[in-house]
Amino acid sequence: MGKSKKPRPKSKPHSLSTRHSKPRLKAAPKLPPKQHPAATPAPPTIPFTAHDRILLVGEGDFSFAHSLHTHHPPSFLLATTIDTRPTLLQKHPQAESYLRVLEAKKEEEEEKAVKVLCGVDGTKLGRVGGGGKEVRVKEGWDRVVFNFPHVGGKSTDVNRQVRSNQELLVGFFRAAMPLLAPGGQIIVTVFEGEPYELWNVRDLARHVGLKVGRSFRFQSEAYPGYKHARTLGNIEGGGGWKGEERSARSYILEVNGIEENLGRKGKRKRSGSDDDEED
Repeated sequence: MGKSKKPRPKSKPHSLSTRHSKPRLKAAPKLPPKQHPAATPAPPTIPFTAHDRILLVGEGDFSFAHSLHTHHPPSFLLATTIDTRPTLLQKHPQAESYLRVLEAKKEEEEEKAVKVLCGVDGTKLGRVGGGGKEVRVKEGWDRVVFNFPHVGGKSTDVNRQVRSNQELLVGFFRAAMPLLAPGGQIIVTVFEGEPYELWNVRDLARHVGLKVGRSFRFQSEAYPGYKHARTLGNIEGGGGWKGEERSARSYILEVNGIEENLGRKGKRKRSGSDDDEED
């Protein structure tokens, strides 16, 4: 008779306390969001070169002319205002210091010449009341500039104000065009937003045979020392309104068909618009 096999002892069930559980994984610590280097702001557009002959129309207190000649001097600068000298100094007493410097530079420098004229109507350039022969230079002007044109507070009616300023711009465009050198440009700067957008600078330019070659954001910090001067004069006590801190846009206007007139070969590349917006 064979040996009987002893029964195997039953294994005891593992209790919950002795069962091995998987170790818990700790959540990885949250890393701070990746810091991207701040984009370097594009430098402001300066539409002038050292070789330009520049005519400034409608200067307020001549702080722009002073800054332009100091920091971006052209080959020749003629800065004009519609006001007579006594009226200018009454409206903008600070203009005296800028005029003193500009007129002193006229005496000291020959190559980078500068000249100041008062009583020059921007809609009569080159004629009586518009500077006459002083404004009609033989070589023509490379840039004719009118920053922040405005007729002043002639009316509180918005529609009348818009029409008056449109007439001012059209008169200026027509007066400036014959004074341009071949390839010369007209530059006009206006505030953005209403009512200025109602002036429709582009349409006014097309109406007289000009086109917008490009436009860009006007940045007053490109002209150290420049302060916006109101057409009506300084606000008593200084006021809180600072035009140089408002958004504004400059339009570079060219005579239509200028490429053909200059006999250039080929055509300038266009992106379907006559405006190259730069910010």
